[in-house]
Amino acid sequence: MLNTAIKAARRGAAVINRASFDLDRVKVTEKKHNDFVTEVDQAAEQAIIEVLKTAYPDHAILAEESGASANLHDDNDNVWIIDPLDGTTNFIHGFPQYCVSIALQQRGQITQAVVYDPTRNDLFTATKGSGAYLNEKRIRVTKRDKISDALIGTGFPFRETDNIDEYMKMFKIMTQSCAGLRRPGSAALDLAYVAAGRLDGFFEKNLQPWDMAAGSLLITESGGIMGTFEGESDYLYKGDVLAGTPKVFAQMVALLSPFAKK
Repeated sequence: MLNTAIKAARRGAAVINRASFDLDRVKVTEKKHNDFVTEVDQAAEQAIIEVLKTAYPDHAILAEESGASANLHDDNDNVWIIDPLDGTTNFIHGFPQYCVSIALQQRGQITQAVVYDPTRNDLFTATKGSGAYLNEKRIRVTKRDKISDALIGTGFPFRETDNIDEYMKMFKIMTQSCAGLRRPGSAALDLAYVAAGRLDGFFEKNLQPWDMAAGSLLITESGGIMGTFEGESDYLYKGDVLAGTPKVFAQMVALLSPFAKK
């Protein structure tokens, strides 16, 4: 199943790479204010789904652009959760920070994960119980235990309906508490970076399952912790998420739990 997911991610990335050579020709549609989708997102998603459905025709699909497949219901044990191009705004500006994210959820648990960065040819993979890898080399979260020494990733609100004032309060608290705050623009890749030790922690509000499903398994299989702003495990469909090394995670919960969804 992991090999199939890797094949699908590379197939989707091939669509993205071809389009990246001539961005002026890419058709961009605004789904909501500052929330973009391109024909590349849609074509990459179809390429990914084709690979997965060919191998596993009975499996259900939950994808960012096409939504839920007709067979997505409570008694389907296998659901592929797909973000064909996480970081679309970066992509259409030629900013090389975006990825393909694919996860398999089985009976409510994420068991396979692939995050592929086509600009760097970085392939992050994980299978539940078998560790996390970057280009087939085992990865672990960092050993940093103080948030004051930590480099933290985040995502800023970008839709007009988001509460920017609340975020600015979080931004101030975290900026004063950590060694540095980064906003690269792709949540799935940010989570992979925590797993690989490139970041020590990550937080963001209002994410979708496809933004974090694959990254969540990379985090836990690399020794990190992922949860809600209150430290609970039901983050996947709540949307507000923290991730980090065990001690950094605990300190982030202490700082950000007042901003948890009520």
